Amino acid sequence: QVQLVESGGGLVQAGGSLRLSCAASRRPSSSYTMGWFRQAPGKEREFVAAIRWSDTSTRYADSGKGRFTISIDNAKNMDYLQMNSRKPEAPADYYCAAGRYLTIATMTNRREYASWGQGTQVIVSS
Repeated sequence: QVQLVESGGGLVQAGGSLRLSCAASRRPSSSYTMGWFRQAPGKEREFVAAIRWSDTSTRYADSGKGRFTISIDNAKNMDYLQMNSRKPEAPADYYCAAGRYLTIATMTNRREYASWGQGTQVIVSS
């Protein structure tokens, strides 16, 4: 399994931007999909965005469309989540994940991902 390490979380003001990074321990093969999920205290982990390593096709949760951009850097074995915030939000942990042989339909399902990072916290303040 590929190991993942997130970075880039922190405090951002409403209306500001933040970029999360996910470093993979090795180059994911073309069969991999990289995903981002978020989890607020007392809530279930929910899908944010995903990208397929093979063709860079992407999918976003409705809440992130137009605000978030997911991308990959083949040379660095990394993927990124660029977030543009709109309004204050409760603190949430953002997790990077990797799974194999996902389809456009299944890439939103957290159970399809076998590898997870440790999470990085994001706080959007007023």
